[in-house]
Order: sequence, then C-alpha cells, then structure tokens
Amino acid sequence: MNQQIDMMAVDDDRNCQAREAARRRVSWPVNLTPASVGYQSEGHAVVLGNERDVRRAARALHDLGLPPPALLFTDPVAGDEAIGGEDEALLADTASMRSQQLSRSQASTLGIEGYLGHFSVSLADEDATLNLARALADRDHFDLVLDLSETPLLALELPPPGYISLAWQDPERDDQLQALAGLVGQFDKPRYFQIDNALCAHAASGYTGCTRCLDVCPADAVRSHQGRIDAWIEIDPFRCHGVGSCSSACPTGAIQFRLPETARQQETLLAWLQAYHHAGGTVPVVRFAEAEDLASEERAAGHVLDIPLEELGAAGHDQWLTALAGGAAEVRIQCRPGMPERLAAFIDDQLAQAHALLAALGHSTSRITRMMAGDTSARDALPQEAPLDEASLVFTDSDKRARLDSVLAHLERSGTTDGQRHAMPAGAAYGGLAVDGDACTLCFSCVSNCPTPALATGVDQPQLSFREADCVQCGLCVEACPEDAITLVPGFLAAPTRRERQVQHQEEAFPCIRCGKPFASASTVATLKAKLADHPYFAGDALTRLEMCEDCRVKDVWQAMARDPEAQLKV
Repeated sequence: MNQQIDMMAVDDDRNCQAREAARRRVSWPVNLTPASVGYQSEGHAVVLGNERDVRRAARALHDLGLPPPALLFTDPVAGDEAIGGEDEALLADTASMRSQQLSRSQASTLGIEGYLGHFSVSLADEDATLNLARALADRDHFDLVLDLSETPLLALELPPPGYISLAWQDPERDDQLQALAGLVGQFDKPRYFQIDNALCAHAASGYTGCTRCLDVCPADAVRSHQGRIDAWIEIDPFRCHGVGSCSSACPTGAIQFRLPETARQQETLLAWLQAYHHAGGTVPVVRFAEAEDLASEERAAGHVLDIPLEELGAAGHDQWLTALAGGAAEVRIQCRPGMPERLAAFIDDQLAQAHALLAALGHSTSRITRMMAGDTSARDALPQEAPLDEASLVFTDSDKRARLDSVLAHLERSGTTDGQRHAMPAGAAYGGLAVDGDACTLCFSCVSNCPTPALATGVDQPQLSFREADCVQCGLCVEACPEDAITLVPGFLAAPTRRERQVQHQEEAFPCIRCGKPFASASTVATLKAKLADHPYFAGDALTRLEMCEDCRVKDVWQAMARDPEAQLKV
C-alpha cells in the first residue's frame, strides 16, 4: 500500500547508526581474484586522417617515445596551401615514417577490428583484402590506432582500448596523445561477465529470438555468431568495458555480471535492508550509483543506503524492485553527465518498465526515480511514502526469472491489482501467448525451442500448457510453429494466474492401429498423412504406417521387405 510517512518522526542520527550497523554486519561483495584478460603492446601505432594532421600527430607520438608510427592519409588536407609550403620541417621530421595515400574509394573500404595490441587494419577490394599492418609495419597487427579522420572509422560510444579518435584542434589533444603513448607494456583488466548459453533465448533450431543484449551494448562487444544451423551470443572480453547493461537486459540470466555476481549483489541488498530495520532505522531510501561517484561525495543523510556499482548498468529494474520488496521506501537511480547514449537509453527503458510494473501492481511510480550526481537535495530528500509493510523477502531459487517472479509476487501482495493486462514498453520481457486450437497439431516444436519452462507438454495425453511468469517474449515459439498457430500477447498480466500453468490446447491421444498404444495426437497424424500422401515411401497401404507407433512402424517395414525384398529399390 502507499502510506504517507510522518516527516517529523525521522531521526537522522539513529538512521546513520542503523546504516553503519548494516554495513558492519554485511560487507558489500567484492571479487578479490576476478578472472582477467591481458593486453600486450609494443607501441606500434597507425595514424589516420589528413596528411598535415597525421604527420603532426605522428611526430608528437614519436617524440613521446613510441616507435615511428605508420601513416594513412584518408582525408584531403583542408585549405588550398600544400603541406610542403606550410611546414617543411614537419615533412623532414616524418620522412622516414612509412605512409600510404588512400583515394576516397579506398578509404571507404578501410576496416578496423580488434583492441589494444591486436588491431587489424585492412583494405578490401573485389579480389582480396590487404593487411596494412603487414604492408606498412611488417607486422600482423598494430598495437595502437589514432584516428584523426573527419568521420571516425569506429563510431562507438565506448571504443576498444588502444583506439583514440580526436580532432587535431581538440583542447585535450596533448593529454590524449600522452595517454596513448603510455599504452606500452602489459595490461590486465577483469573479465566482467560469464555466459551460460544453455539459458540463452537468442536462437534455436535456426530461428532468431531475443536480441536484448545486442541492443544495449555501447562498446559493440556483444556479437551474434552464426553456426551451420544455430547462432549464439559471444562477448569479446577485450572490447568489453563492463557497463553491465547486457547482464541487466538479459531476461533469463544467461549473461551474469561478475563484479560482483548479480545474485550476491541482490542478496546483499536485502541483507542490508533487513539489518538496517533491525537496528532501528526508518524510511530507508536505496540509491544505486557508480562507486567512483560515491567515493568523491560527502556523507549522505542517514536514511540513504548506497549500492556501489562498478557501472550503473549493472543493476536493472529487477534489482530496483527487489529493494522496494525488501523494505525500501524509495529507490533513486543516480546518473551522471556524459553517460554513453545507449546506457542512458537503457536506464530510461528500465525506468519505464519499473514504473509500468509498479502501476500494474497498485503502487506509486514515484517510488523509483532518477537523480543526477551532485544533486545533494535530491539525494537526501526524505521519501514521500513509508516502506511497504510486508514480511521479509527471501529467495529460494538462484534462477534470475524465478527471483524476479518472487519480487513481483511480493509487491502484488502488498498492492492492489485489477487482474488486467497492462501495456509495457516495447521489447519488455513480459507477456503471454495465444494458441489457435484449430491450427495447432500438438507437434510440440514450440516446446522444444522454448528456452524457459514457459511451454510444456502433457504427461498422460497430448497437451500444450503455458506458464506466463516464465515467458520472456523471445518469439522462438512463434518462429518454430509450422502451422503459424502461436501469437505473442505482450503486456504484464496483473493477476495470480500469470504464475499458474494454463492448458492452451489438448486432444485425445491417437492409438496405434496395431498395438493400441497412444503415441500422438489425432491432428498430428492427420496432418502427416495429408503432407506425406504423395511421398513414394508411403505409397499405397504404406500410408497406414503413419497410424502406427514407432515400434509397430518399424516392424511393418521389415515385414514388407521380407515379403518383397526388391521393394526398397523401387522407392
């Protein structure tokens, strides 16, 4: 329920003591020995752009101690004056550096892939691909890339380590050149994630389903790789910046953030809230913020419990709602200026989903708000409503979707629902499905391709059942259905029935015409007979084999071959 609080009853000193007691009782989880990836760079750089700027930058990098860079002239020099007339000394200083002038058409085919110590720079044409590192530096790869082009070749919000794009007139140019020149040696960084492809809803049987992680990565580190039949998700650990939005966007928990693990982060949040209440704290407000921002702040008001994230994207709406279900009065998401656009859009989408769920469950959407770093008034403001008066939330499952369902059920019990389906932002992993009983043959292709327990078969008879709480709206069932009998129904159903398994279609089992064993649905047998009627293997009386179980069908084939051994040659 949404109950107003008594502002005069809040004791800040007592809340401060309760907060410190919670922190002493439960430490924030820290992975002291995270898996890591290593980079090795000898400082061999390639500089791209117009000739004047490229030569200037190459001279500066060489003066900073780097080996002579390779020069790629991809843009025309601005202005009418030739470079030789402007600065003959510049030409003399860079004359020994290997260079290549590219035409506009060649520059349009230039490609860059890789990361610090392992950049591939290639020039493609109709017949072959030229490795420019081999042509200009007698190496397989470049270690560093300085892109001075008018249009950067890697137009990414978070480019890979070792790649810098800037304009020569940039006021921070010297600092960035110094930073680039410092990238020589061996470097390590954490492997921020792990993937369990068995849980992934991206693809199955050649069909494409969920793409949420692909849509939110600002570093383009998440890729879909196509095999002979199936595709799978891979994350390049060398390009990953640890933003965490892929993990938060993943509805099944296939991608898990590791600093700290998502489940430990969620459990610590609940433990802090429980310890805070037991120590006498009141009206807690949970603030999700990046640890780097928190380190530079002065102490917040006593009722503010800070969740120190490696990156803001490492917590999504499931974690925010967990805080409310665990006893927080409000949740505040602290953003900062200069956030990558994709991360900002991701936070906007997660806020929209959280608000839609709160409204559907009968709670005020003002319980989850956004604030900007440095806004101490918004940070320390008292909540407008009291915490939800409910029993402690305890997780009994490690599955991400099951935990989310527990949180939603907890909020449902403390709110007021109308039993209706509520609209959610486009692409949200909430919704049901509709099955056309006249078209469905109970072939169960949908069940075999569903990445969650949402769809299931019957035990004693041909039956298709569905549990909406498990459905992530990936669409693989729709793609796999050969009869086009399934339609997704997006939206959050604010009713207990979303957690109940509902029968979507069922039929009597078809008994084998020989032994009487039920082995398929009547509609499946009828469909197979219609589709295979003209197949030579089922010509004539052989068509009745489709009305036999698997054992009797094999026996009938062997008996026919015994009667007429040459019959198989006629097929």
